[in-house]
Amino acid sequence: MHDEGGNDGGNRNVAAWLQRWWQRLRGPVDASGRRLRRPSVRRYGRYAALHFTRRQTQSRMVADDPDHLLIDYTRTMLAALLWAPPRPRIAMIGLGGGSQAKFIHRHFPEATLDVVENNPWVVELRREFGIPDDDGRLQVLVDDGAAFVAARPGRYDVLLVDGYDETGIPPVLSTPRFYADCHAALVPGGALSVNLFVAEADVHVERLQAVFGAAQVLVVEEARMRNQVAFAWRGPRPDADAVARLLAGREAAAVAQLQPVLDRFAAALVAQGAGTTTPG
Repeated sequence: MHDEGGNDGGNRNVAAWLQRWWQRLRGPVDASGRRLRRPSVRRYGRYAALHFTRRQTQSRMVADDPDHLLIDYTRTMLAALLWAPPRPRIAMIGLGGGSQAKFIHRHFPEATLDVVENNPWVVELRREFGIPDDDGRLQVLVDDGAAFVAARPGRYDVLLVDGYDETGIPPVLSTPRFYADCHAALVPGGALSVNLFVAEADVHVERLQAVFGAAQVLVVEEARMRNQVAFAWRGPRPDADAVARLLAGREAAAVAQLQPVLDRFAAALVAQGAGTTTPG
């Protein structure tokens, strides 16, 4: 006779060990099971950059001024803060070098920020880019961005979507379902901004319009880059005093970086047809 239960338990332990061994050998994967690429840091002159491939820069910072928003679109995306209440809850999809996370943590102390990044190797580099440790206002989570948003209906005032890998925007962050979940994750009156550095930007815009309504979506071109930033919101547009309220009492460095962007964005809202208050 023999203890079949004991053998079954031993087999399960071996199988679990083999699975853990294979996971360590394979490395992290995304939601589709595709292996994630390990990023690298390149330093040159005053700058540090995050790369997945040699020719593709994911994030760049001034090494002696890590909170500065060096790339134009990162400033433009923060126009979504014009919809934010006095103590906003913000979620960011994609950490990268943490440009926006560092800026918000420093210059918007009233905000609470959750950042989700699906690549643990990117998160491991947070100190290389001066990203603060987690605290009561900042939490960095390793998770799938689409699953993260879907699990948090009605949670956020602002969503900043800038999730990229070496191929571009991951498929799970491109679907109609993802944008519907973003809409659901926003509170009434909340807003979303999305960095679109893709050939099919119009597809993303159409999906946003299908969820939020055409009048609740605005696309802003970057003059010096091929990026576009799409904004979508639930409820009315910001009023004429929103820029002044957002910048009141901020450090001079923050005002200098955001004022031109916010003024340009406010003008684009007016051109689109300010005053529409149809809820999204």
